[in-house]
Amino acid sequence: MKTAFLFSGQGAQYQGMGKELYQQEAIVRQTFDEASDILGYDMAALCFEENDRLNQTEYTQPAILTVSTAFWRVLEAKGIQADAMAGLSLGEYSALVASKSVTFADAVALVQKRGTFMTEAAPAGTGKMVAVMNTPAETIEAICKEASTVGIVSPANYNTPQQIVIGGEAPAVDHAIALLQAAGSKRMIPLNVSGPFHTALLAPAAEKLAQELITVGFDQPQVPVISNTTAEPMAYTEIKDLLTRQVKSPVRFYESIATLKALGIGRVIEIGPGKVLSGFMKKIDKDIQTLRVEDSQTLADTLATFK
Repeated sequence: MKTAFLFSGQGAQYQGMGKELYQQEAIVRQTFDEASDILGYDMAALCFEENDRLNQTEYTQPAILTVSTAFWRVLEAKGIQADAMAGLSLGEYSALVASKSVTFADAVALVQKRGTFMTEAAPAGTGKMVAVMNTPAETIEAICKEASTVGIVSPANYNTPQQIVIGGEAPAVDHAIALLQAAGSKRMIPLNVSGPFHTALLAPAAEKLAQELITVGFDQPQVPVISNTTAEPMAYTEIKDLLTRQVKSPVRFYESIATLKALGIGRVIEIGPGKVLSGFMKKIDKDIQTLRVEDSQTLADTLATFK
């Protein structure tokens, strides 16, 4: 059976993530130490101890990348390989590390800067994101277009066919919500995020990221990595452009899963903190077997499936 790795995105972080496997697996400790050396602060303390930094974007992103890469390295050491990969937003960087397209050292330094650029582009309070449930994508797109007379608002995450997140400037998002309610949408959930990611408000962050990407070397991915932006395998020559566009473009997650299925994928492993993507998979395609690696129990369960 063909297997794909799916890597966690921002929002999956929590205090204590990775601690159990950090205590049990030398390769996890080595990955945390590598991140600490590059970033100049203690990654284990950031992830395991009570602090107010873990939910700040410039710390969240390297923390999740470190945890996800560490877990992937455990799987790799145990002989588990993927036929394709994808990640949710930030998780795309973990996928590029795991596909041997970019080094972990380069990626962890890059995502710290990415997080800083995103925070600067949309300071807390300037925008908002809301998950719209059980409403057709066409309806949401049309209403965002109508509400754009008030300000920037657009679909930001196509998570599942039943859950599409919109984001943008707060007044425009509020206007879109009112229009959606009038159109019959009954369930909308405000998200606890620090900025309206994957919208045009992040254009300044994309410009700064593009400058940083000039200095980073990428190799041809060893397996296909599905782009959030196009929902197609990333062409090697387009990786930097796609990563630049990704910051300000919607994440096409459920279309990406359809692409993996078209590539013959019958099993996915969610790698990283939380089980957000496993939850999405239940809504997207129940025929694809979904496993995950987050702690010793989920690792053992996943390894048992391969025996």
